[in-house]
This record gives sequence, C-alpha cells and structure tokens, in this order.
Amino acid sequence: MASRDLMLLLLMVSLGSSKVLAAYPVVVSTWPFVHAVRAAWRSAYGGAPAVDAVVDGCSKCEVLRCDGTVGPGGSADENGETTLDELVMKGTTMEVGAVAAMRFVKDGIKAAKLVMEHTEHTLLVGEQASVFAISMGLPGPTNLSSPESIGKWIKWKANSCQPNFRKNVIPANGCGPYHLNNVVSNKVESSWMAPSPWLEDSSVLVGNSNTKLISQTSHDTISMAVIDKEGRIAVGTSTNGATFKIPGRVGDGPIVGSSAYADDEVGACGATGDGDIMMRFLPCYQVVESMRRGLEPQHAAIDAISRIACKYPDFVGAVFALRKDGIHAGACHGWTFQYSVRTPSMEDVEVFTVEPVDNNPGKVVRQIAKKPSEK
Repeated sequence: MASRDLMLLLLMVSLGSSKVLAAYPVVVSTWPFVHAVRAAWRSAYGGAPAVDAVVDGCSKCEVLRCDGTVGPGGSADENGETTLDELVMKGTTMEVGAVAAMRFVKDGIKAAKLVMEHTEHTLLVGEQASVFAISMGLPGPTNLSSPESIGKWIKWKANSCQPNFRKNVIPANGCGPYHLNNVVSNKVESSWMAPSPWLEDSSVLVGNSNTKLISQTSHDTISMAVIDKEGRIAVGTSTNGATFKIPGRVGDGPIVGSSAYADDEVGACGATGDGDIMMRFLPCYQVVESMRRGLEPQHAAIDAISRIACKYPDFVGAVFALRKDGIHAGACHGWTFQYSVRTPSMEDVEVFTVEPVDNNPGKVVRQIAKKPSEK
C-alpha cells in the first residue's frame, strides 16, 4: 500500500512538473521585433539560461539595426556620432550590468553582460566603457555611424539644427555654440584632457567634434524579458538613444527599474518611449512591485503609465508587464504600442497592439507574425 501511495505521489509530482515546464520558456519584447524574439526563443527553447537568451535576442536586433534605433548605424547625436545605451539584469540574483553613452563598440548588450559578470560594478559610461569592453575581447574600436545616420545628420544640420533638445539658450532657432542669455559662451579648451588616439582616426569617428547638433525624432528601444525553462527571469535593453541628442546624454535604457526590471519571485517589465521623462518615474520597478502587491499585469502597466501622464500629459511611452506565470499585458500613452510574444502554445511570434491609455485603456489586438523570410 505504501508503495502504491509513493507511486501515486511521484506521478502527481511528475505531472505537476510537466505542467510548469510546459508554460516555459516565454519571450516578450517591445515592438514587432519578431526576428529578435525568434532568436531569444531559439536559445531559451534549447535550454539556455534566461540572460543568455536575452543577450541573443537583443544582439539580433543590434545586427539588424531594428528601426534604426538599436545598435550601430542610427540615432546620431548633435555631433553626428552614434553611441549605445545597454542593460541586462538577472531576476534570480538581481545582478545588473549596463553601459551608457558607449562609443566605438558595436556589441552593446554583450558589453553590458561583461560588466555584470566580470566586475563588481553596475554601470560603466562613455569612452571608458569602450576601453573595458575592448579589453574584455569585444571588437573595436569601430565607427558606429552609417551613411544613413550621417545623411540624416547633414540634412538636419542644414535645417538649422531643428528641432532639438535645447531650451532657454541662445540661439533658440539655430545651431550652436549655445549659451545662456546675456552670457558669452566660453570656448572649451581641449588641453584639460588627454584625447584618445581613437579620436584622431577618421575611420572611427565621423564628423567635426566642434559642431553642435540635436533633434527629437526617435525613442524606440528594444526591451526584452525572458523566462527560461527553469522559470528564471532576465531582462535586457538595447538602444542608440534619441536622435540628435546632446552628446553625453544618457536615456533610460541603461537605468535599472526604468527601461527594464526583473525579479524571479514576481515577473518582469520592459519599457520604451521618452526616456528623459520615464527615468524620473522608474516605471518598470513600479510595475513589478505592483504585481508583487497583487495587481494584475494589465492594471500594473496602466497604473505605471497613468502616473507619468498625470505629470506629463504630452509624454510618449509604453511598458509591457510579464508575470512569472507567463501572463502578460501592455499599456501606453501618446502613441499606439506593439509588443511581441512567443510562448510554447504559439506556433510563432505573436504581436499585440495596445491602444493608448488616454483613448481606450486595456484594448489589445492580437496578431500572428508572418512566417520568417530570414532565419
């Protein structure tokens, strides 16, 4: 009798385990970046840890230059240079690795993972992030600009550098140098720092570093969450930031809790939009903590977006929420948002369209992604 009870118990445990494993893996990403989601899915379905699947997915987007706003070759700053903001986070240990305003290295998400796995730090920035990444074996230095990004930069400059991210400066409707009212701008002397030899190589950096540029055209980011076969959760973010940003600007991409956040005990969140505003609210941290307190993913996402909209009615942004059981939702403001999902119950990536909170909160349209023409 005891033997029979033991067999029944083992059978119940086995069925329970199968049910849990059947729900995983899960991959969710901002926007219809279906090739990136497929790449992450292949890794996670093959048994890779969640963080490796995230890196594989975001790396795919960097190679494809998704929407021109991820990876090298897009979103030039006011000097015509492309820089990268990246983040990875493990929901098991809460470890984070990030790089910001990174120059000369195209493998941004891999650089962020190196920071997480081979330093005690969370965030490295600027040229020193590049030095670290190259010292750890990533290719570089590399020119991150492209003919397309430079072409857009030249046209924007010919339009008197409009629109741009400056405010309360002179000139108000032209290119710099900029200064405050009734204040003569001090010429920046280059002797205060030793320039990198990379900056002397025209094949690495395109554009005159004394030329001022900026513009406000694109904020798209890939933010991805993966639950692997073991139920571990990781998130990652990759972006080249706002187009024609002021050099040195860091958006929400590498800011943990803003662009992404994960906790194995609860779930994950990814965000995209106007990072300069969104980072002031840490929406993804809020989404995960709201789910921890019992809010459904949809309500948690809407609440986070609504809080920002109360203070900034004209802001543009979105989040997706992913609970640890695989339930997901999205919310947005100022635009119609799409996010991509792949689960074991789906034959391929499915794209979900979310209407803005201010128009029709909670309305979601589900679409099946087209079969891949590219593997």
